[in-house]
Amino acid sequence: MEQDSQTLHGDGISAVIVGQGAELVSLQDANGFEFLWQAGPEWRRHSPVLFPIVGRLKGDQLRHRGRTYPMTQHGFARDKPFTWAERGPRSCTLVLTDDADTRAHYPFAFRLAVTYTLDRQQLGVILEVANTGDEPLPASIGAHPAFNWPLLPELPKEAYRLTFAEAEPAPIRRLKDGLLLPARQPTSIEGKTLALSERLFDEDAVILDRPASTSVRYAADRGPAIEMSWQGTKELGIWSKPGGAPFLCIEPWHGIASPADFDGEFSDKPGVMLIEPGAKRSLSYWISLEQGTRQPPSR
Repeated sequence: MEQDSQTLHGDGISAVIVGQGAELVSLQDANGFEFLWQAGPEWRRHSPVLFPIVGRLKGDQLRHRGRTYPMTQHGFARDKPFTWAERGPRSCTLVLTDDADTRAHYPFAFRLAVTYTLDRQQLGVILEVANTGDEPLPASIGAHPAFNWPLLPELPKEAYRLTFAEAEPAPIRRLKDGLLLPARQPTSIEGKTLALSERLFDEDAVILDRPASTSVRYAADRGPAIEMSWQGTKELGIWSKPGGAPFLCIEPWHGIASPADFDGEFSDKPGVMLIEPGAKRSLSYWISLEQGTRQPPSR
């Protein structure tokens, strides 16, 4: 049986990827410090790949040409075994293609490739969707990495903040029962800074549907930090499970949950990209690790 995980080693960084869902399950620095959430009881995932939808569809149903297909939140890719297309010491590529099971939920031909590459304390990820069929392919795709929050156990969660590359004054979107509320809400971001607290997620994810930034830094005043950057995306989700879960998700997306009042054709859903036959679309993101100081300051 083929080994179903791959450990990558770079300069000052290591990552573990599993074949199930093509999921990143560990991200450590040279000292073995773990940055990634380890799938505890609060949430049993680490960094799922979201495809062919991001968020939920109304009634968990995909509508196409007068038929409905069952489609659960965030799609099926995160629960499917991928095939290892390439695997090396610093990079690997995993592939999922349509089959009878996927077509029962999503009646389209596709090839989804996920590539992980390590370089100089940075992990790069490419999510590429190819249309292998003969009609336009409606799809959304997104990343959902979860990081330990706090990164340093002795620090309070409120010591952490997100600092965006640009000011983010635009209103945000919120969800109810997993569907997009119609009205935009005032942002909690002050200038470039979002102060983190558990109460921020009482109303589910914070969604920037038109972010000005293409990077954000997750850090406290001391200790390890993370910088995430992205390309080819449209939206950014920030989420932690309400009730005190010790992780923070920073999620670049090309797609978004269905508006609460939308039950039309999937290809007409806001946020869906249409990929022509033979064409490809990709989303990329990078996670850079900063070690920082880990010892409490002397008194």
